[in-house]
Amino acid sequence: MRPADRLFQIVLMLRHGRVVTARALAEALEVSERTIYRDIADLIQSGAPIDGEAGVGYRLRRGYQVPPLMFTGEELEALAIGAKLVGAWADPALGKAAEMAMARIEAVLPRELEEKIATRSRRFLALDMMQPAPLREPMAVLREGMEHGRKVSVAYRRGDGEFSQRILWPLGLVFWGRCWTLGAWCELRQTFRTFRVDRIERVELLESGFDDRYGHLWEEYLARARSEAHERRRGPAEDAT
Repeated sequence: MRPADRLFQIVLMLRHGRVVTARALAEALEVSERTIYRDIADLIQSGAPIDGEAGVGYRLRRGYQVPPLMFTGEELEALAIGAKLVGAWADPALGKAAEMAMARIEAVLPRELEEKIATRSRRFLALDMMQPAPLREPMAVLREGMEHGRKVSVAYRRGDGEFSQRILWPLGLVFWGRCWTLGAWCELRQTFRTFRVDRIERVELLESGFDDRYGHLWEEYLARARSEAHERRRGPAEDAT
């Protein structure tokens, strides 16, 4: 990594305002702590408002704007492929947002780089034949519930045909390569449950809310899911009761 790229990466790692140790920065960037100390000094000298000291940690003062950047060819290719995957596998609203984001990026690219990315990305296809758009539509409501901490009412049909109506706290979505699953707290069962999005027949956003603003419930769900997956050693879990 070039020194200039490393300095930019340090600013990105500090931009959230949390204290980050030199050791953590060094491990992430695969350099020595002495190099990090030198880089921090260079950043401070160039005007970056970094607080902290060696042996304690560093943080970037809030309000500092990261300077504009230009993506590399491979980074743009990764974004283009990612946008295609989102368009094929996420809900239509998110797919449209990915398309618009790529259009905005391409609008400011040099013509030569824009044509190069367009040519290379055409060789990558993401097909939605396995999960047509109607099966992904509930994701838009689930995402809104996750973002604003609001409960959802879902009509759910299990793989064996059993139907149920649930009040869920939508915590997070997981993509398994062939389907999306929702990790949620189920008020009916009073525990964490996993639901396949393509088996949600109806979903409604409710006015009542829940508090997972710091992600503690999502982390607890993930810890339990990992433990259960370790025991089963099989594919994505699904609500069983």
